[in-house]
Amino acid sequence: MKGFILGIFIILIFFTYPIQLRAAAVPCSIVLEPIDKKLTNTKGAALIYKVQLRPPSSARTNISILGVHLPAPSSYGNYDIYEGFAFKPREISWRFRLYPSPEIESPTWAGRFDEITAKMENVEVQVRLSNSKNEKLGPIILRSNINKCK
Repeated sequence: MKGFILGIFIILIFFTYPIQLRAAAVPCSIVLEPIDKKLTNTKGAALIYKVQLRPPSSARTNISILGVHLPAPSSYGNYDIYEGFAFKPREISWRFRLYPSPEIESPTWAGRFDEITAKMENVEVQVRLSNSKNEKLGPIILRSNINKCK
């Protein structure tokens, strides 16, 4: 009887905390959704995986972000680029520039950051506006959480 109760308890824990069990599993990808629901065509994706940089460095985590159908940064004010921004609340953040593809109308914005050594748990990934001259980070356009990684 004690074994049966223990088995049910373990199963309940497994189903109660599946997000935490998946949170650190890399490689994975996340769909980034717009904050403004009026941006119906605007979407993004983040790929998170381990990379082995120049030896003898240890493995790092990479976050690569792609954003499509993003509005022109200047349409939000004094912004001229997009940046990827990821953070663990009250612990650490990473910020990196996204570069536009050569299309004139609605370029795809993409970038990556390879130097993450922290555990990838409870990390929020965002695409944000930015001013490249004064380095002011602007509002969030796309976001998701690593807990939604698949």
